Amino acid sequence: MAVTLKEVAERAGVSRSAVSRTFTQGASVSAKTRKKVEKAARDLGYSPSLIARSLATNRTKLIGLIANNFQNPVFLEVFDLYTRALQERNLRPLLVNLTDQTDPSASVQLLKQYSVDGVIVASSTLPPLFAHAFKEAQVPVVHAFGRFASTPDIHIVGIDNEHCGALAAETLQKHRYKRVAFLGGPQSATSAQDRAAGFTRRAKEIGLEIVSSLYADAYAYNSGQQAMRELLNDRRFEAVFCGDDLICMGAMDAARDAGLSIPQDVGFIGFNDMNMAAWQAYSLTTIRQPTSEIILSSVDLVVSMLDTPERAPEVRLFPCSVVERGTLKPIEG
Repeated sequence: MAVTLKEVAERAGVSRSAVSRTFTQGASVSAKTRKKVEKAARDLGYSPSLIARSLATNRTKLIGLIANNFQNPVFLEVFDLYTRALQERNLRPLLVNLTDQTDPSASVQLLKQYSVDGVIVASSTLPPLFAHAFKEAQVPVVHAFGRFASTPDIHIVGIDNEHCGALAAETLQKHRYKRVAFLGGPQSATSAQDRAAGFTRRAKEIGLEIVSSLYADAYAYNSGQQAMRELLNDRRFEAVFCGDDLICMGAMDAARDAGLSIPQDVGFIGFNDMNMAAWQAYSLTTIRQPTSEIILSSVDLVVSMLDTPERAPEVRLFPCSVVERGTLKPIEG
């Protein structure tokens, strides 16, 4: 039988409300009472009921974490960081997989059934209407990795994907490439659209010729392989900007299968700087997306909204940077 709050109160010689306050964060209780209650709880093996506490405080401490693209290993890195960041705030993630889900209202209904305190939409490929659906349902929401908006309706934390695409073009020029190709993620993803737009605009400004442009059907290794095989039908390009590291790894292996050497025959620059990008088999030069900074900031925002739900929407953008490894030809001194 589970030990009850009443038994702890009797053992400590205090009221049940004193026990409850001892295990309620921020509640007022004297040091003497706290010491007696904690000792009685240890002696009896008592653990406070989170469900009972949520009923008393009207807070579940659950944060809905909505994501898709689970086939991409980078999500494991993202989920690890979110889990630890929320647990450090005494919160818990409730993960929702939207890989095959297109109806925002179903997601809202699901998470409201669990009475989540807030929601983080952690995806650059889900349309903004998912986050807006939670706002309309009066659930505190932050869109992490969301699309930049100068006048936001919801809280957005992420990067300027157009600027990052331009950074990729500048990097290829610095490495002495003239004819380049673009290989993006799904064309329906706003992140892919913006990276392509920034890359194309800046390439034209600095004199790079984009000889091929193609979108993969998913942020996946096999999609990168397949798309690269199609790009290789027109081999006028000298280097490829891939809008995702995993797509880039598939593309690199397709190039190797075709007998090409990297970076001697063709150069590659990816996007994200996922852990696998540093593996010796790839040693991928890439654009680093500051994933940990985005995650910590989105957690900070959703926590602040728990106490101030009327907080005005804001955009927090973090800069990207180039991580030089071995997939572009050296810069001549």
